[in-house]
Amino acid sequence: MDVLGAEDPLVAFTDAHREHRLLALRTSGTAGSPRTVVRTTESWMESFPHVSALLGIDSSSRVWVPGPITATMNLFAAAHADWAGAALATGPHDATHAHLTPWALRRELATRPGDLAGLHVLTAGDRLERTTYDAARSVGAEVSHYYGAAELSFVAWGDHADALRPFPGVEVASRDGALWVRSPYTCQGYREDEHLLQRDAEGWVGVGDRGEVVDGFVRVHGRDGGITTGGATVLVADIERPLREQTTGDLAVVGLPHADLGEVVVAVVSRHDDVARLASHARRVLDPAQRPRRWLHLDPLPRNPTGKIDRVALAAEVAAMAARGGDE
Repeated sequence: MDVLGAEDPLVAFTDAHREHRLLALRTSGTAGSPRTVVRTTESWMESFPHVSALLGIDSSSRVWVPGPITATMNLFAAAHADWAGAALATGPHDATHAHLTPWALRRELATRPGDLAGLHVLTAGDRLERTTYDAARSVGAEVSHYYGAAELSFVAWGDHADALRPFPGVEVASRDGALWVRSPYTCQGYREDEHLLQRDAEGWVGVGDRGEVVDGFVRVHGRDGGITTGGATVLVADIERPLREQTTGDLAVVGLPHADLGEVVVAVVSRHDDVARLASHARRVLDPAQRPRRWLHLDPLPRNPTGKIDRVALAAEVAAMAARGGDE
């Protein structure tokens, strides 16, 4: 059942569960062509008691889900609230809990930080940096964060991206720098014949996210993706990770076609005053091939309806800016 395309996705989810029908969930396609994930309703609902326990959600709670319910993470939030008997709130003023992307949380902190006081905010969809976590805590919000994927559902949970541990019932392992997951929450596969889910004979599933497990903590480095420049292939995640430690706004790295080098590494930032500091930091911590050759200022960075950076749209915008002679 294509629940995200239904007139009321939450009603469609409830109907699918009652009728024992499979869910067809179209992914956002932030880094390439969208895929349709096929899963059972039980693969979500088995995690509901754990989410309630971790967030303290019960029938007295009021949950604010401001993002579009046609996004998988928001439909999950609404379905969980319905299962718990919690009401959906119309805004932060009458809510006890909120589901936000890190970008949406930063926007709330910039525009109406006082409204977050007393809320338990759950973030997902991108990395929640420690600086944003600390800022939210400073205005009186409680904050939780999880890493997951449309194919995997929950993988790891913690206060922020540097404090993630495996979600209850989930096993996480790293193989050759890629994260693999075994849990009751994974999907069955993709609807499209041309897409195959990475699943081994022992039930471990991978989606190409790079990371490692260190002392029980899950370190997520990002989705696999490379830029070939001057004969060397560098991974976007390996460039973005150290740079994000120093940025005060948004940052993304893309490859820009180049006649001689194949591609050049381009860093795009939403705050112009980040450029000098980040360029200096890049010279200290990145290998020569990893260092951005161009720095572009773009505010805001293009995003899809769920708040994730739309890397396909960003690459097109970078190409257009380069053609116009845009620079840092």
